[in-house]
Amino acid sequence: MKKKIFPAFVGLALLIAALAGIKALQISKMIEAGAQFVQPPETVTAFTVRADSWETVIPSIGSLTAVQGVLVAAEQPGKVAEIVFAPGSMVKKGDLLLRQDTSSEEAQLPGAEASLTLANSNLSRARALADEELISRSQLDAALAVHQQAQAGVDNLRSQIAKKTIRAPFSGRLGIRLVNLGQSLREGDAIVSLQTLSPIFVDFKLPQQHLGRLRPGLPVRVTADGLPGRHLTGEITAINPQVNVDTRTVGVQATLKNIDELLRPGMFVSVEVVLPELQQVLIIPGTAVLFAPFGDSVFIVDEKTTGDGQKPPVLRQQFVRLGEKRGDFVSVLSGLNAGDSVVSTGVFKLRNGQAVVVNNSLAPEFKLDPQPENN
Repeated sequence: MKKKIFPAFVGLALLIAALAGIKALQISKMIEAGAQFVQPPETVTAFTVRADSWETVIPSIGSLTAVQGVLVAAEQPGKVAEIVFAPGSMVKKGDLLLRQDTSSEEAQLPGAEASLTLANSNLSRARALADEELISRSQLDAALAVHQQAQAGVDNLRSQIAKKTIRAPFSGRLGIRLVNLGQSLREGDAIVSLQTLSPIFVDFKLPQQHLGRLRPGLPVRVTADGLPGRHLTGEITAINPQVNVDTRTVGVQATLKNIDELLRPGMFVSVEVVLPELQQVLIIPGTAVLFAPFGDSVFIVDEKTTGDGQKPPVLRQQFVRLGEKRGDFVSVLSGLNAGDSVVSTGVFKLRNGQAVVVNNSLAPEFKLDPQPENN
């Protein structure tokens, strides 16, 4: 029995050994193929680092205020008798806006004027008699006092009529009507908003460290969310003489031309103060930067490693120190030189030493003032 089993065990062992040898040979060939495998180069877009001159600007956030703006209100109590203005219209200084009921004052005015005429005649006669010393000085003074009282009565009635005849205090654009015909107004009740829209003020604040660089006449550039693609320009007209002790900021006011009345008081705007000096910078697209907690870096396309021209360029990761960002670009303070070629897109999927092929046929167009389409 044992003689029959032994040859079977020997055959099985030989079979196992043959299978192991075959598998080992296959594994060794796979390891050798893996060692000889070269990953195909990655296709990338590249951008040549270039020098540029940027305006030196101080950014801020501001709000618009009218050069002249007021909420026209009633000075005297009374009923609205006539509304002359149209809401939203332009008016000139002195234009009639509204009349209140002045029938009572107008009824009293002829009597007051008659009393003034009589008092004036009595004063003239008293002066003539006083010159001839036919009346005493006290009688002349009494006639003068009566005349002055009569004049004050007439002036008071005319003043009340004038206060109930409401006119535009300056030229500007009216707002929405806040009163109705026949409405009884109290003193101080609002009638309509009146604003001068051109020119217009923009008020903003800047940190105190910029105070030495500010002066009246410096140009400012304003953009607003409601005016996409538009820049309005003006100049600084006033600088607060006092720094805010809580925020350590200084208030600045600039005046803008607003001929088309596109800007309105109360709007939120972005402000840039344009300084006269230019700054020389090296710029690369913002998409070329690989941002990381331990430092920002870019991938340089190293052309020096091409050798005999048979091998493609490889990437070299370079840490950089970045400066200001404008539009699609960011300035580089250190780490790059003008003329360096850096990968401009898709840097998150690259690694140091990776072979690449540069193809800029699909490279995006980078701009300092991009205007993306609103989809």
